[in-house]
Amino acid sequence: MDELTQRLSTDQPVVVGGPNPSLEEFRTRLDEIGTVFIKFTETRGGTDLGIQLDRSASDTSGADFDQGSGSVHVEGTLILNDDPVRCIADIDLTTLKGTGRLKVVEEAEVLVD
Repeated sequence: MDELTQRLSTDQPVVVGGPNPSLEEFRTRLDEIGTVFIKFTETRGGTDLGIQLDRSASDTSGADFDQGSGSVHVEGTLILNDDPVRCIADIDLTTLKGTGRLKVVEEAEVLVD
C-alpha cells in the first residue's frame, strides 16, 4: 500500500474540492455528473481526489441545497498511486467541510467508464 493511501485511511479533515468548489457545483456533480471532488487538507498542498460516485452508498437525504444546510454522505471509488480505494466522506453543506477517509478495495470494485 502506498504511503499516501495509508495516511489517508484514517479520518481526516476534507473540503469540497475541484476546479470550482461551490455549493452549486457540488450539487451539479452529485445530481448530474456523478463525479465529485474531495480534497484532503492535511497533506502538503492538499490532495484533491476526483471520485466516481457510488449513488447506492451515498446519501443526500439530509441535504437542503436550496438553503445550503444539512449534510451529505458520499462514497466513491478511484485509483490512487496504483491502489484501488473507496473514498468515504461526510460534508456539511454550510461550510463545504467535513471528514473523510480512504479504504483499500479490490480492483474489481473500482468502476471504470
